Amino acid sequence: MELFLNRISDGLSNGATYALIAMALVMIFKATTLINFAQGEFAMFGGFIALVLATEQGIPMWGAVFGSMVITAVCAAGIERTLIRPFDPSDHLPLVIITLGLFLGINALAGIIWRFDPRAFPELFPSGNALTYGTATLSWYTVGTLVTIAVVSGGLTLLLNKTKIGLAFRAVSSNLESSELVGIKVGPTLQFGWAIAAAVGTLGVCVFVASPFRQLEPNVMVTGLIFAVSAAALGGLDSLGGAIVGGLAIGLVQSIAVPYLGIPSELSLLAAVVVLMLVLLFKPSGLFGTPQVERV
Repeated sequence: MELFLNRISDGLSNGATYALIAMALVMIFKATTLINFAQGEFAMFGGFIALVLATEQGIPMWGAVFGSMVITAVCAAGIERTLIRPFDPSDHLPLVIITLGLFLGINALAGIIWRFDPRAFPELFPSGNALTYGTATLSWYTVGTLVTIAVVSGGLTLLLNKTKIGLAFRAVSSNLESSELVGIKVGPTLQFGWAIAAAVGTLGVCVFVASPFRQLEPNVMVTGLIFAVSAAALGGLDSLGGAIVGGLAIGLVQSIAVPYLGIPSELSLLAAVVVLMLVLLFKPSGLFGTPQVERV
């Protein structure tokens, strides 16, 4: 039982970080019906910026994370304006190729600047355990990740429902053509979505690598992005709440189902891929996504 509780704790902490990245993917998908394959690399680059701000500039850790979120948001907004907006949003092939190119380019750029040697990331939460039950423990890191995802999801909900730009974003994500007809500036609104997604993704990577068992390096999100995409697909690609549920579910599957089924830890990524395939096969809209309706 105590081992089981420990696995639940690990699954929740992993799932919360997957959920943060999944929420960033959902923000892009809601606006463009497109998966941004460069989302994980945006976030990874932001993690390196936070590390530089903290270790080389002496900025307090959470201040460095916030600063990197702002920087990556500005960069993502610039990329959307220069590389994404000139193309027809209804033609996905050029946009997919661009995001794949950004994935490779950002990864290579990070390797050139910081090399591929893993680096320890400063802790964001207190060390030690918040609760102890026999040999089972609930670390402050797990508590911190769950509190972070609650704050982010609450903030995004307020932003999308209580602000003018948030309401415009919801209108564009609901019907792009009708939004143009009522005077909403679609380009800047989509740019806002890219910026918010980059900021949330950066926070997710910073929390992910702040674990004592992980380190920051350019390939840190290559596999993490697959877990996040699986989480977003499971919860529903247009549902922020679904991204949270999907992320926690994927984290628990990775931490509990994989070892108890006797699957080697090296194949834990395969479990996420299997979940993704099952979702796409039996419920393409996800648990909380909006089913696509076509006129006939």
